[in-house]
Amino acid sequence: MNTNELVLDKPMEQQDQLTIQIANEGHLKYVHTILDTIEAAAKVRGTGIAKRSPEYLELKIKEGKAIISLVGREFAGFCYIESWGNKQYVANSGLIVVDKFRQHGLAKKIKQHAFSLARAMFPDAKVFGLTSGAAVMKINTELGYMPVTFAQLTDDEAFWRGCQGCVNYDVLTRTDRRYCICTAMLFDPEKQKDKKEVKDLIKDIKKQLKK
Repeated sequence: MNTNELVLDKPMEQQDQLTIQIANEGHLKYVHTILDTIEAAAKVRGTGIAKRSPEYLELKIKEGKAIISLVGREFAGFCYIESWGNKQYVANSGLIVVDKFRQHGLAKKIKQHAFSLARAMFPDAKVFGLTSGAAVMKINTELGYMPVTFAQLTDDEAFWRGCQGCVNYDVLTRTDRRYCICTAMLFDPEKQKDKKEVKDLIKDIKKQLKK
């Protein structure tokens, strides 16, 4: 599931190869870089972030539930998935792209891969996400997500505890978890169909998951 795309502003013969793939144990060395990049981006945007521990991200990588992008050996972007509510829901979280690799459509490609991974591993689950970023909302919409109320998301307490690390958590608690700064978006496989590019990625991912 490698996607080759040259994105660096160098002469063609000097450009490095960009790859997007399911993360594996060989990528554990990037965990702290990923967390630092996510936190730095949140500070720049002035938005909240649900913090994750290095151990948590390491687990997602070992479980084959994460997508990583590299340019050569340099970290470029990341996203992971997690199931909730007895696998009835799946969330895409932690989407991040390093500043120098933005403006090339990389976030969209990583999100497509993460979404396709979720659809391949949990085909009957509803896929959802919480975001305060307009760019991510646009990507979600293109994938078939619809804005929904928080009541339409999982009621799994373990998921909502993950929001405790966000600076806006008090908003969530004050409203009895009805809404927050983030927008809730949901893809329901019973109501929405996968786009062709997603179907192609799902086939590719399924092959890799069988290896």
